[in-house]
Amino acid sequence: MNHQAEFEQVNEVKASMDGIYDHADPRAYFRELKKLDYAIPGAAKPLIQTLVERLRHDDGEPTQLLDVGCSYGVNAALIKYDLSLSELYAHWGQKVLHGAASDDVIENDRAFFNVLDASENVEFIGLDVAENAVAFGTEVGLLDQGVVVNLETDPLPERCAQGLASVDLVMSTGCVGYVTERTFEKLLPAVSRDGQPWLANFVLRMFPFDPIAERLADCGYVTEKLEGRTFAQRRFASLDEQKQVLEKLNDRGVKTFGLEGSGRYFAEFFLSRPAKQAMECPIEEVFAA
Repeated sequence: MNHQAEFEQVNEVKASMDGIYDHADPRAYFRELKKLDYAIPGAAKPLIQTLVERLRHDDGEPTQLLDVGCSYGVNAALIKYDLSLSELYAHWGQKVLHGAASDDVIENDRAFFNVLDASENVEFIGLDVAENAVAFGTEVGLLDQGVVVNLETDPLPERCAQGLASVDLVMSTGCVGYVTERTFEKLLPAVSRDGQPWLANFVLRMFPFDPIAERLADCGYVTEKLEGRTFAQRRFASLDEQKQVLEKLNDRGVKTFGLEGSGRYFAEFFLSRPAKQAMECPIEEVFAA
């Protein structure tokens, strides 16, 4: 079985939430995910902030992040505007927005984010297959640039590739499994034009990261897992979903007691860097207090 087919088979056990990912605004997305205590962007935030500091430019130029699977620009909202996930749940769950037209929500959000202090140290490029979600992120100012393409099946357009040349950090907080090494194979030539960016991926434990790590190794990268740390993603949508996920994890020999066995998906964190940099500063030192 190839890796794409393997990932598709694993994804079949997950509750389908396709209907919330590409609306014209994030209200349905946050309404449904709040029910499941969706938490992974908030859990990822401190680590991404640490990496942004590590990758800060001496000349004052902003650190450029490429968020793979960016949806509406949630990670950008947390990092650029230093918001919490609970604040975003509250913002997009306001009663005043119930029944409002999407155009009104977008206008409201332009004003909301415009008055916040945005960090001048970071810029976000969002990549996703969800055209409406990416459009929202760019229209309200969360994303500095948006790229809509499915790199599992399609090439990266040259006009988009040119805009990725100065990326410092490629990140994802849950799309691995929907994307495979194919996506990273197509991204790497573009983001490596001016250097070798770091890659930070939060990966659900039901998906092996090895296929992606192997492709990155072919390009001179070393991938390290942050040992002893797991990151809650969301609660299972049903007992049946949990049962099937536990079976998949058990088949892979992954222990689930206290983690998925307690009712939630959990992710692990993988950091991929050029071999020399990884050797000089192991991952434990990167995140040392």
